[in-house]
Amino acid sequence: MRLFATVILAGALSLAAPASAQVVLPGVPLPNVGDTVGQVTGQVEGVVGEADLVTGRIARKLERARLSRITDLVRAHPDAIALDASGNPARKGVLLAMGADSASLAAAAGAGFAVIGHEQIAGLDLEVTRLSVPGGMELADAERALKQLLPDASVSADVLYAQAGRSIAGNGKGAPNSPTIDTPVGMIDGAPGAAIKVAAVRGFASGGGTPSDHGSEVAGLLAGQGVATIRVADVYGTDPAGGSALAIARGLGWLVQTGSKVISISLVGPRNPVFERAIGAVQRNGVAVVAAVGNDGPAAPPAYPASYPGVVAVSAVDRHDRGLIEAGRALHLDYVAPGAGIRAPDARGLWGKVRGTSFATPLVAARIAAALGATAKWRPILDREALDLGPRGPDKTYGRGLVCGNCAR
Repeated sequence: MRLFATVILAGALSLAAPASAQVVLPGVPLPNVGDTVGQVTGQVEGVVGEADLVTGRIARKLERARLSRITDLVRAHPDAIALDASGNPARKGVLLAMGADSASLAAAAGAGFAVIGHEQIAGLDLEVTRLSVPGGMELADAERALKQLLPDASVSADVLYAQAGRSIAGNGKGAPNSPTIDTPVGMIDGAPGAAIKVAAVRGFASGGGTPSDHGSEVAGLLAGQGVATIRVADVYGTDPAGGSALAIARGLGWLVQTGSKVISISLVGPRNPVFERAIGAVQRNGVAVVAAVGNDGPAAPPAYPASYPGVVAVSAVDRHDRGLIEAGRALHLDYVAPGAGIRAPDARGLWGKVRGTSFATPLVAARIAAALGATAKWRPILDREALDLGPRGPDKTYGRGLVCGNCAR
C-alpha cells in the first residue's frame, strides 16, 4: 500500500507540475507549491507516511516549480522586477549599499551609479544608500560591477520575499477568541481586510494598506489565538516589486518603534545583508522574530529570514501531525505547528481552509507572546509545551516539537 501510494503521488505531481507555474500578482505567494500539492495531498494523507512522501523526486519537482514561478514573475513585470546576480527576483534598476564612504560613492557615480538617496531606518540605527543602475545595464551585471567599485561596502540588490502559504477555500464564518494575550505582536506581510481588527497598519510599498488574503489570514490567526494588539507592516500593497528587503527593513523598524515584542514573518527569500542587519538590530532590541521555512520542499535553498541566527524557525504539520510534504528548510528548525486543516479569514472576512508554513508561524508567535506575558524567558515555557514528534529530541523535521497542536483546527 505504501509503495502504491507513493507511485500515485509521483504520477500526480508529474501531471500537476505545469499548472503550478503561474503568473504571480503583488501580495500573492511566489514560492508556493500551489496546485502541485493541492491536487494530490488529499489523495494520499492518511495512506502513506512522511518518509514515503518526502522523496528526492518530489523535492526536485517542487524546486522546478519554484524556479518556474520566479521566471513567470519576472516575465509578468519586466519593468519592475529583474534577477540579481544570484538569480533571485529583485526590484529592477536599484542597488543597495551599506558602509560606503563618500569617496567610494563618488567613484561609483562616475561609473554611472547615481545615488538615489541615503536612508536612516528609524528604530534600527541602520543606514542604507540606494543607487541607480546605469542605463542599459542588467541588474545582475550592475550588482557585480558595483561590488568591485565598493569593495569595502556591503552591496546587494533589493531582493523580493514571498508569502509562504495559500488559501484553499473561503466561504464560512468565524470569530477570533476574546483577547487574552497582552504582549504586542507585529507582523510583516500584506494588509488585512477591515473584518480583522488590528491596532495599526502602515504601508511600506506603493498601494500600502490594500487588503490582501494572506495578510488577513495571518492576522486572523494571531487574533484567533487571543493576541490583543496586532500591528501590521504592509510590505506588498499593490507594488509589483512588493516584499523587498528594504521595505521589510523599514517595516521592522516601525514595529520596533511602536512597541512590538514579537514579530511574525510568514515570508521567504534569499539571504540579504540589509535584511540580515535589520534582523540583528531587532533582536538587539529584545524582540523575538518568528519566521516560516517556506513551502518549496527540502531541495529549495535555505529560507530567510528563518535561517538567520536567533530567529525562531517554524515548519508545519498536517492534521495527522506529519511534516508537510512541501515544507522548505532552514539552517535550523525550532518548532512546528499546524499548517494544514486549519481555518483563517480572508480579506472579505470569510473563513476558509489554508495550508502552508505561513500559517504555522503566527500560531508559534502567539504562544511566544503568551509566554512573555508571564516571564521574559519564553523558551523554557514553549519547550515544556512542545510535543516531541519523530526521533526523540530535536530533529530536522519537527525541531524541538509541536507547539499549539490543537490551535485553529
